[in-house]
Amino acid sequence: MNVDKLIAIYPKLYHMAERDAWPSIRSRGLLSTVALLEKCGVLGQRRFELESEHRPEKVLIGEGSEQVVLRDQKPMAPVRLATALLNGVTTRQWYEAINSKVFFWVDELRLHGLLNARSYKKLEHDVLVLDTASFVAAHEAEIWLCHMNSGNTFPFAHVRDLTAFKRIADYPVASRGDPVKKVVELLVDHHVLDIADHVIEVRRMQSKEFLRPLSLKE
Repeated sequence: MNVDKLIAIYPKLYHMAERDAWPSIRSRGLLSTVALLEKCGVLGQRRFELESEHRPEKVLIGEGSEQVVLRDQKPMAPVRLATALLNGVTTRQWYEAINSKVFFWVDELRLHGLLNARSYKKLEHDVLVLDTASFVAAHEAEIWLCHMNSGNTFPFAHVRDLTAFKRIADYPVASRGDPVKKVVELLVDHHVLDIADHVIEVRRMQSKEFLRPLSLKE
């Protein structure tokens, strides 16, 4: 896929974070689960459980002001996930792949779907809106595109393997350059330390309701 076409079709990116997470994200960057585990010094069996196995509930790691939340993986229970994996990919490999990346929606409707999910719709969230052009210019080499919600197996456990994640240049397009399958997720390897440079809006939201804007600066 051509970068200019990607930006034209998906001019904004969206990330749903925990309520009150924005100040911390602004100062430290947006970190994958793996990056957070490294930062908090989580090792051994606990590291394996959080990185390589299913997380049925949210998990708090770190201490004091450094404490952060690892989001649950309710829609990705191992029994359902195993039925969807192809080409010898194991549930461990899938969890580790997911946990090594930072996720963004390219479509606001997908964001609203997550905000309105049963586990989240009664909670408030900080929603980051990013400028795609700025973000891709800075991070093209670390970006992956995916045609599906890779962390979900409901209502159907759509089949998948690790080739679902493709670099921008490798994402299949039709003759006019439009994607053969719509992009659903944009993912980045490990972390985005300069996230604040690309955020153009932060919204406090509950379900689909926009509660108030949050300041972009201190």
